[in-house]
Amino acid sequence: MMMKPLRILHCLRSPLGGLFRHVCDLSEAQVAQGHLVGVICDASSGGDTADNKLAEMSSSLPLGVKRVEMSRNIGLSDISAFNLTKKLVSDKQIDILHGHGAKGGAYSRLVANSLKNNAKPPLSFYTPHGGSLHYDRTSLKGHIYLSLEQYMMPMTAGLIFESAYSANEYAKKVGALSTEARVIPNGLHEIEFTPHAPQDAAADVIFVGELRHLKGVDVLLKAIADIAKTRPIRVHFYGDGPDTDEFIQLGRELNLQDSVDFPGRMPARAAFNTGKLLVIPSRAESFPYIVLEAAAAAIPMIVTNVGGIPEIVGNHCEMMIKPDDISALAREIKKHIEAPTPFQDRAASLQTDIQALFTVEKMSTAIIEFYNNQLNA
Repeated sequence: MMMKPLRILHCLRSPLGGLFRHVCDLSEAQVAQGHLVGVICDASSGGDTADNKLAEMSSSLPLGVKRVEMSRNIGLSDISAFNLTKKLVSDKQIDILHGHGAKGGAYSRLVANSLKNNAKPPLSFYTPHGGSLHYDRTSLKGHIYLSLEQYMMPMTAGLIFESAYSANEYAKKVGALSTEARVIPNGLHEIEFTPHAPQDAAADVIFVGELRHLKGVDVLLKAIADIAKTRPIRVHFYGDGPDTDEFIQLGRELNLQDSVDFPGRMPARAAFNTGKLLVIPSRAESFPYIVLEAAAAAIPMIVTNVGGIPEIVGNHCEMMIKPDDISALAREIKKHIEAPTPFQDRAASLQTDIQALFTVEKMSTAIIEFYNNQLNA
């Protein structure tokens, strides 16, 4: 017997990066599975790419897209955002309020808690996507955020983690779980499992991601400088972020003007074909889409052994190095330049593994099952 369609609202702050992609993929898959879905997010972040995607989704999601002002940090604007979210939940008779990231998770749980005495209160689910987990209690901000996570845990009908790493970090930093939780990895679309075809003039290395210290961009620049002492090398850094100017300046200080460029954002799939090797030198990650997308495209990779990355690469641990290890990174890049075939073979094998494990359909089905499990508990 077919289950009754659920009325689901996904709540997030900034429509950017892997978190936004996850919400888009999940929302569209849930609609395809017969559910009524809407999205509420910040009105002023995300740029043209987010604006265009949300405009497209507003006509395809039965419950539409609502944009309101949501500040990054805790502030007075949270009061109006909370009230607007609560009104939308009531007006749309939402069954499931699913928060994503620290701010989306706060709104979803606080709103659901404020409606708990309704005849049919919504259930709140929360996926951290890193968020508060990037902090620890030794800093004032970390202490505040993690204490708030602990305070809101009893308001949470279900916690959903993209990786076992995130689940462990949450329990370690926030406290023992007092609610039901599931590890449900992100998924990919079938069309993404197409081997990458590097252009004739492809760069030796590409980086795709946010230009910030956490992503280890400085480590890659220093490794490139080491290699450039003995041979020419060409590297593209795709993306932008708060530390862009700092990295451009570091490139100048390392005399890399002829080796590196910073062309700005480019869709990952298009970026892959401009390079022969992808390097993800992150100091911290949750369950990064860029590694999943690269695995699906079978582009050779060097990644760091952080966060949920080992859960993606599985048995192909030779792809991983320690974070902040400039010498190891330079050594592996030189290996690829001199003998790329072993890297290409590993990439092809990983693509096969990923295709069997990480699909959008599997992700969505598992999450819907979890919603229903908690609704019927």
